[in-house]
Amino acid sequence: MSSTGDVKFQYLAAIYVNIASISFGAYCGWPSASFLELAGEKSPLETGPLTQGDQGSVAAVLCLGGLIGNVFFVWLADRCGRKNSMLWVTLPSLLGWVLIPFARNPTHLIVARFLGGAAGGGVFGVIPIYIAELAEDSVRGILGTFLVLTCNIGIVLAFVLGYYFNYATVSWIVATLSVLFFVCFWFMPETPQYLMLKQKTEQAECALRYYRNIRSRQSKELSEELQLELHKLRAPEQKAEKAGEDEVDDNAVTWADFANPTARKAFLIGFGLVASNQGCGVFAMLNYTAIIFAQSGCSMEPTVAAIIVGVIQVVGSYVATLLVERAGRKMLLLISAVGICLSQLVMGAHSYLKSIEYDTAGFDWVPIVAFAFMLFIAACGLLTVPFLAIAEIMPPKIRSTANMLLMSVLWVLSMIAIKLIPLLMESLGMHGSLFLFASLTLCGTLFIAIFVPETKGKSIETILASL
Repeated sequence: MSSTGDVKFQYLAAIYVNIASISFGAYCGWPSASFLELAGEKSPLETGPLTQGDQGSVAAVLCLGGLIGNVFFVWLADRCGRKNSMLWVTLPSLLGWVLIPFARNPTHLIVARFLGGAAGGGVFGVIPIYIAELAEDSVRGILGTFLVLTCNIGIVLAFVLGYYFNYATVSWIVATLSVLFFVCFWFMPETPQYLMLKQKTEQAECALRYYRNIRSRQSKELSEELQLELHKLRAPEQKAEKAGEDEVDDNAVTWADFANPTARKAFLIGFGLVASNQGCGVFAMLNYTAIIFAQSGCSMEPTVAAIIVGVIQVVGSYVATLLVERAGRKMLLLISAVGICLSQLVMGAHSYLKSIEYDTAGFDWVPIVAFAFMLFIAACGLLTVPFLAIAEIMPPKIRSTANMLLMSVLWVLSMIAIKLIPLLMESLGMHGSLFLFASLTLCGTLFIAIFVPETKGKSIETILASL
């Protein structure tokens, strides 16, 4: 069951669910052009132009919302299902966009951005689980990379719209994505694995028939094939049920489940991937693109520079989509981490030479090229693949809880990194900050090389057995 016709509904489900990711990407990109308008002399806010402090609060609160939203929506995914949890993501996403045009002070913007962050927490918390549970082994990697690809598309969309329209108009336009997502995703079935966990065998079989595009064919052989697939989707803990036992809640996650050697190793690998994702500093540096370009002597208009940066990320994440089932997850992560480290060393060296007043007039293009390459290679691997790999290596029973915990760590680390960069630049200088991130990226490279398993083309059972 791996032909093009068999997987088309899996692709459709991945595209529909990631419309929500496009909306969240737009939240990430919205401040780029909007802050220029809101902080200008003609700011429409009743309290006057946004101060630097207000801009920092409005930007960073997205991460706080992501932390809260991640915990809530992943919890909801275990209680009500992956599909229903994602449908509820529509509410904070839509409310956030609608509130922005009516904002009259920074507090209103902070509330709107918090709601957008909460939606993002649901997107990055639930979508990897949803994809891992419905996709066949042959396309799981490709569909898993759609998350970051569509998020980057949303960022570019916000950059481009911000170039042509004011911040309120951009909000109204992007708000339509939330409505489109709800309408399209409403008709998608729940994942077969979740239905099996809830012992809804008939519904699980119907969902499996839909996602494998075999709904209308009936035969003894097909029935046996379906039963085998359903059996594979069962969590390992459910396969060993003992006859005659009193009925208990086998789906309740306890600390003992995390103490299992396989689960513990998977969780620690996931933690290392999250730490590498944020420790490389790329996501945090994206928030200071204008400063990096300015210190490099680039005179490009900020909005144009932002669009170019966004396009580079989209291209990089698209390349990851093309290569993830060819090169493999681990190889992409290693190549990406090495590329980021080298780029940061080049940028740091250039910044150091400028700090000692060495004449770099003929080489000021070097950090811009290095920065662009860093964004591209990061989007190819270290900013994209960890979300897929984490969902793949987690035992099914703890997948939701583990993903919630790891994504919570990610949101906290991202908030800390964004806040720390100005302090690091002040105390260590641009070159010192870049060398620090290069060192952390090198540590992440070694971790990936030693501990992260290759999951390309392997079933969940095979992956767990290799841990």
